[in-house]
Amino acid sequence: MTTFDDRERSYEAKFALDAELNFKAEARRNRLLGEWAAALLGKTGDDARSYALTVVTSDFDEPGDEDVFRKLSTDLAELADEETIRAKMIELRLTAREQIVKEI
Repeated sequence: MTTFDDRERSYEAKFALDAELNFKAEARRNRLLGEWAAALLGKTGDDARSYALTVVTSDFDEPGDEDVFRKLSTDLAELADEETIRAKMIELRLTAREQIVKEI
């Protein structure tokens, strides 16, 4: 085994860990977004949890954040504008990442 092989394995492991962290952070962010939106919609308890799950699953429609944004934008049409939703998406992405890193 050479130093190059060790370094290559190390980079591959870091890449895999970063990808897993990003996936978990996105899913957590989407759940947090769903909880935020549910509160704006006046949902509580099981209804709020169920709604948050629909936000999480909406992210599987296409790559990127636009599918989640469209869902929230449609559902919150009278309650939040585009700028508010996008700002909350950024804020909760950071929150989710911090929470995931603390759990490791």
